[in-house]
Amino acid sequence: MLNERNLKDLLYQEFARLGKSLSSPKRIEILDILSQGPKSVEALAKATTMSVANVSQHLQTLSNSRLVKFQKKGNYVIYELADTAISGFLKCLHTLSEKQFVQVQQIKQEFLNANLGMNGISLVELKDRMEKGEVLLLDVRPKEEYEKAHIPGAVSMPIEELKEKLSSLPTHCDVVAYCRGPYCLMSVEAVELLKTRGIHAFRFESNVQDWYQFEDSLN
Repeated sequence: MLNERNLKDLLYQEFARLGKSLSSPKRIEILDILSQGPKSVEALAKATTMSVANVSQHLQTLSNSRLVKFQKKGNYVIYELADTAISGFLKCLHTLSEKQFVQVQQIKQEFLNANLGMNGISLVELKDRMEKGEVLLLDVRPKEEYEKAHIPGAVSMPIEELKEKLSSLPTHCDVVAYCRGPYCLMSVEAVELLKTRGIHAFRFESNVQDWYQFEDSLN
């Protein structure tokens, strides 16, 4: 029969399994990417600039910790987060890291200083202006991420397709671009490109999950 000490030791040993699986920066990055939607091993390798073999090893560790799951589709193995609660955990991890570590704050500040001329837009303002039809919202993430979940009213325009489709954008309203969140640079690249063509553009630094949490708070 287990006594209290044995019970606690076993319990915290299981908790530590998650901690060990998150000890690699690349594994945290993989989880962040998968929070946007399912991905093949090859797509994850491209996004993280790692080899397929290295990505597979990291995915095996995450799978052993029940953080990701997979299914086979033809010749591809598709991974996704094992539970929606993991997205909330990642959000808390980002927030806590930014609060506790001055290095995170400095990196973010350097990023903001490098983009001082780039105007942002808040959740409240974006919702209000979309309801009034004053802005066009572009989702510049890969198309499969848009299809998994997106902000209602957003138009899918992956960053690699944006340059070729600039002529199709309306000129009578402002354009807002968003991607995976505050640490993702796709929306920054999009706004810079839009501005070179004389389009009044803004960056929305929140992501899809932030939008739905905001919507829920209003109900």
